[in-house]
Amino acid sequence: MACGVGSIVAASLGSALGNPHGRSTHVKITALVCAAVFAALAVLATRFAAGEMSRVTTARAGAAASAAVRLTILLTGYLLTLLVTLGLLAVPLGHLLVGGALTGVLLGIAAQQALGNVFAGLVLLLNRPFTIGDRIRIRSGALGGEFDGTVTAMGLTYVGIETDIGPLQVPNASMLAAAVGPWSPEQADPSDPADPAIGSTDRGQGPTLGTTAYP
Repeated sequence: MACGVGSIVAASLGSALGNPHGRSTHVKITALVCAAVFAALAVLATRFAAGEMSRVTTARAGAAASAAVRLTILLTGYLLTLLVTLGLLAVPLGHLLVGGALTGVLLGIAAQQALGNVFAGLVLLLNRPFTIGDRIRIRSGALGGEFDGTVTAMGLTYVGIETDIGPLQVPNASMLAAAVGPWSPEQADPSDPADPAIGSTDRGQGPTLGTTAYP
């Protein structure tokens, strides 16, 4: 928090009092010092924020998801720090921003599905409709109906689910659009021989003949 407030103050002072292209040496030094202080404090604030979010995400969704969240925060924070620092140093950003905007639009169109899964993963991590270790029941037409399983992993793109027929990696966007609820033995389908709530029965065996011996 202190680093974030300090970086904002340094950026404000550099923008109001400094000018790297000014005639006065005092004004130039002020601009350079404020830009350097802002960059240092902004980097520290980004690292602290990424570490705190990583700690919270680890407790909620595991180490894999926390690493992805930490990387996303670091990249976003460093990019914003770079842009603001260049602005304080009066570096022309017009062409850079236009080129970056066009590149962002093209990448967004090309990676629309992947970005949708990333944002859906962030929503799932923040709202926590389920956590790792929960056995849940999922109902979704896009996923082929209704099934249940135990959540084994939560990442920024997929949710790992261990079902009775094997492990599944379900896209986050599909999980966010599905109806999800806790599973209980009372919800077992008696017609499903693969459901663990059903007692032991002969599975996969057809009708058998009697044991009478014929000559």
